[in-house]
Amino acid sequence: MSLRRCAVLLLLVLPLLVAGCGGGGNDSTTSPTAAQQPTAAQQPTAAPQPTAAPEPDAVPEPTAAPEPDAVPEPTAAPAPQSEPEPALRIADDALAGFPVYDDEATGIRTILGTPDLGTGRHRVGFVLSDAVGLVRLPIVRVELFFYPNGTQGPRQGPLETGLASFFEFPLGVRGMYSLDLSFDRPGDWELEVSIPRPDGSVAVTAFAFPVAERTQSPAVGEPAPRSRNRTIRDVGSLAELTTGSKPDPALYLSSIAEAIDRGVPAIVVFASPAFCTNALCGPQVEVVSELAAEYLGRVEFIHIDLYDNPHEVGNDLSRGIRSPHLAEWGLETDEWTFVIDQEGRVASRFEAFVTRDELKSALLRVLDG
Repeated sequence: MSLRRCAVLLLLVLPLLVAGCGGGGNDSTTSPTAAQQPTAAQQPTAAPQPTAAPEPDAVPEPTAAPEPDAVPEPTAAPAPQSEPEPALRIADDALAGFPVYDDEATGIRTILGTPDLGTGRHRVGFVLSDAVGLVRLPIVRVELFFYPNGTQGPRQGPLETGLASFFEFPLGVRGMYSLDLSFDRPGDWELEVSIPRPDGSVAVTAFAFPVAERTQSPAVGEPAPRSRNRTIRDVGSLAELTTGSKPDPALYLSSIAEAIDRGVPAIVVFASPAFCTNALCGPQVEVVSELAAEYLGRVEFIHIDLYDNPHEVGNDLSRGIRSPHLAEWGLETDEWTFVIDQEGRVASRFEAFVTRDELKSALLRVLDG
């Protein structure tokens, strides 16, 4: 074999020898290639550094005890409502002796329809009006006070509280409030009236008036004056007895003295039908005439005109002569009605207009008593 051929053969065989010597797996005789770096998992983990013991929870600082609720300062007791200033009494000649009071604070005008007041229990009547007109509420609350040292000093009360009812006069144009009140001593008294308004507020008006030891006119329980007033037998025409245009003969049959002598109840009315023009006046003679149609024969009905010469007056009151029976009965205002019992004593008295229902009730008390 030539040398050349041997060299080639050697070149072919040599790698096989080398591979045979280096093959065989992964035993330790194999020359390692670059040393393999251990993996992180193979790296011994560093001994864990002891962690610091956890700080104990901080002890909370004690909070300040809550301040007790502040004790509220005691508030002053509410001041009592101030007394309303009494309404100012004004002169009004057209009202023929009925006192008139104007209250500037409320705009209420009051007319006292029963100024003849004395000690004891009496009917008290008054008219209320404002800028709109006549106050017509069904009832109003009233309180009664007394001034022991005159109206410039403090007042006492209320000594009585009640509800005044509204009584509408016939024709619906006029009306008056009334109720019964007790006066235990003479002096200056005051009535305070509360009037509800449409807006929910309440107007309060007060008016003062004197109360005498006794009334000017006969009081309830006192004997009625035995007047000998003229009757239909004494005149030629009923026009001499009344200013009314349509007089009822049933009201002119007897005098007061005759009725008392017969021992029968009587209704006596003092009024002038043709001159009923003020706010306290109503068709009183007509009301009495209606009752006469129902009770005539059991009761005497008597009308005495305010003028003794009605047929001469016409439309001119300056020619009128006041009836002497007004002074005999102590009447200072222009319309009065009395109920007299079988004993000739005053059972009921009504100053200013009285409605048919009120008057009939008073009459029935006498007839049923």
